[in-house]
Amino acid sequence: MIDEICGNLIVSQRRACEVFGLNRNTLRYQHTKACDEEELSKDIVRLATNYGRYGYIRITAMLKEEGWRVNHKRVLRIWRQEGLKVPSRQPKRKRLWLNDGSCVRLRADHPNHVWSYDFVSDRTSDGRPLRFLNIIDEFTREALAIE
Repeated sequence: MIDEICGNLIVSQRRACEVFGLNRNTLRYQHTKACDEEELSKDIVRLATNYGRYGYIRITAMLKEEGWRVNHKRVLRIWRQEGLKVPSRQPKRKRLWLNDGSCVRLRADHPNHVWSYDFVSDRTSDGRPLRFLNIIDEFTREALAIE
């Protein structure tokens, strides 16, 4: 047993751990980082980037399919170290059309934000039809094109 020196007193490691209420294995524990940790974290980040809505459990299953021998706890630890999160779901888009057949329109904040288009029909003096497609910038009220 290795003896510890505290001032002039020589105390055994067993006695010191007993006094402080520690397990002796905690003093001897050496953290070993797995040699494949870097490669595993790169694969986790790659899969999380490609499949953005997948969580760590599904990523764990995909890693196992690729041949990795990992459990979900290890993947979760690396997931948190890399700062990965599953983005929250986007809210469902509400209908644009209302019950009376009208439409909710966006209000333009700046030029080229909202464009409107409409077909205009007319007839020439000899009765031939004319149709025009007008595209208008809502903010500047400028006609962008008349086709």
